Amino acid sequence: MTITIRGSMLALAAVGALVGVPMLSGLALADNKHVSEAVEHAKEAAAHGKQGHADALVKHAEGALKHAEAAGVKNPHLDEGIKHLKEAIEHGKAGHADVATQHAEGAVTHLSEVK
Repeated sequence: MTITIRGSMLALAAVGALVGVPMLSGLALADNKHVSEAVEHAKEAAAHGKQGHADALVKHAEGALKHAEAAGVKNPHLDEGIKHLKEAIEHGKAGHADVATQHAEGAVTHLSEVK
């Protein structure tokens, strides 16, 4: 009788692990999805900035900022990326595409380091 109970508990724990681990991984991937989107938008912002398109840079930097803030990850690189995005937006709105581009590139560098 004791062996059957132990076997059942072991089987239940194994099934729980098989179901629980992918669910937890999925939650982590959901956070990383926002970071990935933030990186892509920041890259687009930098590319437009290099072409001198400050308005398009601002649009993509704002998109990147929304995703970065929604990531919900505690990471110093994320914090630094957010700072760069805010600077990119500020300079882009002022028409300083060159400085905004540098900040967008800084955001890409930091956001790419978020794990």
